[in-house]
Amino acid sequence: MRIVISEFISLDGVVQAPGAPQEDTDGDFAHGGWSHPFFDPDTLGPYINEAMSTADALLFGRRTWLTMAAAWPGRAGDPLADQMNSIRKYVVSDTLDETDLTWANSTLVPGAGAVDWVRRQCAADGRDLLIMGSPTLVRTLLAEDLADELRLMVMPVLLGGGKSLFPADGVQRTLELASTTIGRTGVHAATYRRPANAPA
Repeated sequence: MRIVISEFISLDGVVQAPGAPQEDTDGDFAHGGWSHPFFDPDTLGPYINEAMSTADALLFGRRTWLTMAAAWPGRAGDPLADQMNSIRKYVVSDTLDETDLTWANSTLVPGAGAVDWVRRQCAADGRDLLIMGSPTLVRTLLAEDLADELRLMVMPVLLGGGKSLFPADGVQRTLELASTTIGRTGVHAATYRRPANAPA
């Protein structure tokens, strides 16, 4: 399986709370919902659908899963919502238990064993394991060199602080640009992949 990461991200590298004001206010973050003015459906709709079309399952951190689980079931009838509701979903958490997983087709992955669990998925047959949001989990997986592809929806905004996607560990990592599209709002949808000669 390939590990694919899909993120809304600001020009200064912030990924915190792109969807709503109260989505994640850690650190007194006050700009929740910042992605909306720049969401170009003509560009990002196909880009998101493309990522979903190659995914066998979704992987979330606890906070992102809770946000998604509160939003998508009520949108049944929309094609993307139906896909989100029916696809297999995994949530990494040490605080949730199976009785909390009310969103259909969700399975718990204990946080303490998440990296080993992802390594096993990498070695398994299948298409993509797609991660949306979940910056804490993504930083860990990037630090462990467990990402095959980064799909970044870069919004033309500077937020001046907030949660970053990338590990600050002093390690240089080189990626190859696989595709790029610029929307009418200035959003830049760019896909980066592990170099072809890099070890898997």
